[in-house]
Amino acid sequence: MKVLAISMGVSCLLFTNLALAACPSGSETLFFCNTKKANKQIEVCDVGKTISYSFGKKGQKPELAISVPRSQASTFQWQGIGRYISYAVNIPNGDYNYKVFWGVDRLTEEHAVEAGVNVEKKGELLTTVYCQEKGLINNLEGVKLKTAD
Repeated sequence: MKVLAISMGVSCLLFTNLALAACPSGSETLFFCNTKKANKQIEVCDVGKTISYSFGKKGQKPELAISVPRSQASTFQWQGIGRYISYAVNIPNGDYNYKVFWGVDRLTEEHAVEAGVNVEKKGELLTTVYCQEKGLINNLEGVKLKTAD
């Protein structure tokens, strides 16, 4: 009985985390992570005609939620050259741009992943928020968007 209760508790925690990471029905999660600091989450969803970005505390209404027409979002796709494999999606919002990224140094033994969001204003980097590797969802590779400048 104790084992069943523990199993159910663990399952609830896993499903709760997945529920928070769920993009709207009929859309695809391009990216999801828990931030390294501040107990927040980053999520990018492909909703078909739009790309959405949200950022905020776990289990609460997002502090920032943006949805842009697909034609306004852009992507960077690794071209197969160099030591760093990297992918990104850019979501513009007025003077701001949210560049959600995932990358790995393929020549190191640990192949540590670096992921997060670069927040830019008028082309200048304001801050970078990094993700925890645990629970990270990365489906940025191959996303069909215009190429980033």
